Amino acid sequence: MAEHLGPYWHLVEEGLPGRTTEHANPAMWPDMNGQRGLRAAFASHQPLDAITIMLDTNDLKTRFAPSVAGITAGVAGLLDIALNPDTQARHGPCRVLLICPPPVVETGPIKGDFFGAEAIGPQLAASYAALAEARGTAFLDAGQIIAASPIDGAHLDAAAHRRLGKAVAETVRAL
Repeated sequence: MAEHLGPYWHLVEEGLPGRTTEHANPAMWPDMNGQRGLRAAFASHQPLDAITIMLDTNDLKTRFAPSVAGITAGVAGLLDIALNPDTQARHGPCRVLLICPPPVVETGPIKGDFFGAEAIGPQLAASYAALAEARGTAFLDAGQIIAASPIDGAHLDAAAHRRLGKAVAETVRAL
């Protein structure tokens, strides 16, 4: 993404494996709740001109009893933080891009963690798109650009990262 945005952009990466939209993740370390992470990012990086939010893969884990409505509600909480008038005033304003990750495929060494995800994941893009429209944010369906790695069904390989980075950069530049 940074490569495609060019030298006049400063990209701050806040990716963290295991992060969820709103849950504590008992299989990981404390504070994997993305809402806490987003608040910290807004507080520690000021001002932000644009922010991208791409979470839900970990919310699809069986341990969280995932549903389209439940995961969308977690993402709505993230948008509540990003669109909060105080947050927007501090960042003057900050544009928001909501990205739906590509659907998870139940395969490979972690397929047991995602039991049932294939039934839910493909429905998330439409739900996210409707939420983004309702909240007035931009939306990108990463599943239209890339797919999860066939090795484990959840993560992205290097080629997918490159394609997604380019697409996100183009979308952010147009905000």
